[in-house]
Amino acid sequence: MYDVYQIRKDFPILAEKVNGKSVAFLDSAASAQKPTVVLDKMYEVYTNAYANPHRGSYFFAEQITREFENARCVVQKFINAESAKEIVFTRNATESINLVAATWGAKYLHAGDEVLISEAEHHANLVPWQHICEVTGAKLKVFAVSDEGDFVEENFIKKLNDKTKLVAVTAMSNVLGTIFPIKQITQKAHDAGALVLVDACQFAAHYPVDVQKWNCDFLAFSGHKAYGPTGIGALYGKAEILREMPPYQFGGDMIDNVTFDKTTFADIPARFEAGTAAFVQAIGMAEGLKYMENIGLDNLVSHENELTAYTLNLLEQVPNLQIVGMAKNRGGVFSFDVKGIHPQDLAFVLNKENVAVRTGHHCAQPIVNRMGYTSLARASFGLYTVKEDIDALFAALIKAEKFFREN
Repeated sequence: MYDVYQIRKDFPILAEKVNGKSVAFLDSAASAQKPTVVLDKMYEVYTNAYANPHRGSYFFAEQITREFENARCVVQKFINAESAKEIVFTRNATESINLVAATWGAKYLHAGDEVLISEAEHHANLVPWQHICEVTGAKLKVFAVSDEGDFVEENFIKKLNDKTKLVAVTAMSNVLGTIFPIKQITQKAHDAGALVLVDACQFAAHYPVDVQKWNCDFLAFSGHKAYGPTGIGALYGKAEILREMPPYQFGGDMIDNVTFDKTTFADIPARFEAGTAAFVQAIGMAEGLKYMENIGLDNLVSHENELTAYTLNLLEQVPNLQIVGMAKNRGGVFSFDVKGIHPQDLAFVLNKENVAVRTGHHCAQPIVNRMGYTSLARASFGLYTVKEDIDALFAALIKAEKFFREN
């Protein structure tokens, strides 16, 4: 039984009052709040078992090495990777994608090759490819979504050809909420001879990820959106591909042998994890993933679907409000515009009502512009979101709309 009110008790910040009132936190797409188990686990590591992993032969070092590598196994299980060696810890999904662009891209992309992305991509899955294409002479191609934000297979197929070496696509848009059919995209891309990288930042916090079922070649996501800490993310890559990629950074713990004449590098994943790892954060990230699994990912999906329908119904009743992105297959991310009210002004009033939303282009400026806007307000869910949060948003929007019409 999914008892969201009981779950909320696991998140200390949700009990905080601002000006004596509870906050309707609707910005989980930017960064999710942290349950006590994550905070406690990280505190436990810092106070009872802190040492540098893979480097010491004493009790604390051996204990933390086991914890750190167990965190890698938790990520492996969470996304159903074949091996823990296919999990590389990074600072976040942005670094994961940059790693692939700077290593795989630099080695395998050449003049005349193409990288294909959707127009709904976050800057982190656009700018690295834009840059590596400029460096290598490859071309960046973009396929369009529909005016409602739906994935359109015909648009994708038109841009996919034998020059395409990589398809880089989000699993869930952080602006439109659109869920992309990754298995279908991967099959078509592989048929054309291209690899596939999936930005699963939004998706992984809400829905089950299965890299073997999808058969994608790379996948990236961040810990902080999945109820873990900041400063940690994961890159999945098929082992045979990772082993052919040069290192991303150089230093300690990613080497096999060093002399002044030559250095050889460690096997995966160590070859991509130069320097002291963010091991406390990795352990915290694993705790966040386990927290989601203990609740049950199917329960999270049901909860999200119910809230999504509830939110759509309420937002459609707000005068002059336009939801941007009405894809048939969508998750709990709602970007919207209220005619005649700048999103920043709107957010100011919502904040006075203790409703927390984000405004701007959401690090996805091209899709916001394509939809006809320069800035949007956005409300987004977490596993702790309740209908009362949506009710508070609705009431605050009605109040804001009335205020700006009368003044």
